[in-house]
Amino acid sequence: MIRREGSVFVVEGPVTMANVEAVLAEGERLFDGPELQVDLAGVTEVDSSAVSLLLEWSRQAARQGRRLTFRNPTANLRSLAALYGVSNLVPVA
Repeated sequence: MIRREGSVFVVEGPVTMANVEAVLAEGERLFDGPELQVDLAGVTEVDSSAVSLLLEWSRQAARQGRRLTFRNPTANLRSLAALYGVSNLVPVA
Protein backbone atom coordinates (compact mmCIF):
# COMPACT_ATOMS: atom_id res chain seq x y z
CA MET A 1 0.00 0.00 0.00
CA ILE A 2 2.83 2.42 0.75
CA ARG A 3 6.12 2.39 -1.10
CA ARG A 4 9.03 4.74 -0.89
CA GLU A 5 10.47 6.58 -3.89
CA GLY A 6 13.41 8.54 -2.56
CA SER A 7 12.01 10.96 -0.02
CA VAL A 8 8.41 10.53 -1.22
CA PHE A 9 6.02 7.94 0.17
CA VAL A 10 3.48 6.76 -2.39
CA VAL A 11 0.12 5.50 -1.14
CA GLU A 12 -1.68 3.15 -3.52
CA GLY A 13 -5.05 1.43 -3.47
CA PRO A 14 -8.09 2.11 -1.31
CA VAL A 15 -7.99 3.94 2.01
CA THR A 16 -11.28 3.08 3.67
CA MET A 17 -12.63 1.83 6.97
CA ALA A 18 -11.80 -1.69 5.82
CA ASN A 19 -8.04 -1.08 5.72
CA VAL A 20 -7.22 2.25 7.36
CA GLU A 21 -5.69 0.62 10.43
CA ALA A 22 -3.28 -1.34 8.22
CA VAL A 23 -2.35 1.80 6.29
CA LEU A 24 -1.81 3.69 9.55
CA ALA A 25 0.46 0.92 10.85
CA GLU A 26 2.38 0.80 7.59
CA GLY A 27 2.73 4.57 7.71
CA GLU A 28 4.65 4.40 10.98
CA ARG A 29 7.80 4.20 8.87
CA LEU A 30 6.99 7.55 7.26
CA PHE A 31 8.39 9.56 10.09
CA ASP A 32 12.10 9.23 9.52
CA GLY A 33 13.18 12.63 8.22
CA PRO A 34 12.66 16.33 8.87
CA GLU A 35 10.53 16.82 5.73
CA LEU A 36 8.06 14.24 4.51
CA GLN A 37 5.99 14.06 1.35
CA VAL A 38 3.14 11.64 0.78
CA ASP A 39 1.91 11.18 -2.80
CA LEU A 40 -1.78 10.27 -2.93
CA ALA A 41 -2.19 9.97 -6.71
CA GLY A 42 -2.45 6.18 -6.50
CA VAL A 43 -5.31 6.17 -4.00
CA THR A 44 -8.26 4.50 -5.69
CA GLU A 45 -11.05 4.78 -3.13
CA VAL A 46 -11.61 6.89 -0.01
CA ASP A 47 -14.12 7.45 2.73
CA SER A 48 -14.05 9.61 5.84
CA SER A 49 -11.40 7.39 7.39
CA ALA A 50 -8.91 8.57 4.75
CA VAL A 51 -9.35 12.14 5.96
CA SER A 52 -8.83 10.96 9.54
CA LEU A 53 -5.65 9.17 8.46
CA LEU A 54 -4.18 12.32 6.89
CA LEU A 55 -5.04 14.32 9.98
CA GLU A 56 -3.41 11.72 12.22
CA TRP A 57 -0.24 11.70 10.09
CA SER A 58 -0.19 15.50 10.26
CA ARG A 59 -0.53 15.41 14.06
CA GLN A 60 2.25 12.84 14.35
CA ALA A 61 4.57 14.90 12.19
CA ALA A 62 3.83 18.06 14.19
CA ARG A 63 4.48 16.28 17.49
CA GLN A 64 7.84 15.13 16.13
CA GLY A 65 8.75 18.56 14.74
CA ARG A 66 8.63 17.39 11.12
CA ARG A 67 7.15 19.04 8.07
CA LEU A 68 4.62 16.87 6.22
CA THR A 69 2.93 17.66 2.94
CA PHE A 70 0.58 15.68 0.75
CA ARG A 71 0.80 15.63 -3.03
CA ASN A 72 -1.86 14.80 -5.59
CA PRO A 73 -4.86 14.26 -3.34
CA THR A 74 -7.75 12.81 -5.32
CA ALA A 75 -10.81 14.93 -6.03
CA ASN A 76 -12.86 12.73 -3.69
CA LEU A 77 -10.37 13.21 -0.88
CA ARG A 78 -10.30 16.99 -1.37
CA SER A 79 -14.10 17.01 -1.43
CA LEU A 80 -14.35 15.06 1.84
CA ALA A 81 -11.80 17.32 3.54
CA ALA A 82 -13.80 20.36 2.42
CA LEU A 83 -17.08 18.77 3.55
CA TYR A 84 -15.67 18.22 7.04
CA GLY A 85 -14.10 21.68 7.13
CA VAL A 86 -10.53 20.43 7.55
CA SER A 87 -8.96 21.33 4.20
CA ASN A 88 -6.70 23.84 5.92
CA LEU A 89 -5.40 21.08 8.24
CA VAL A 90 -4.27 18.84 5.37
CA PRO A 91 -1.12 20.49 3.96
CA VAL A 92 -1.00 20.03 0.18
CA ALA A 93 2.24 20.62 -1.74
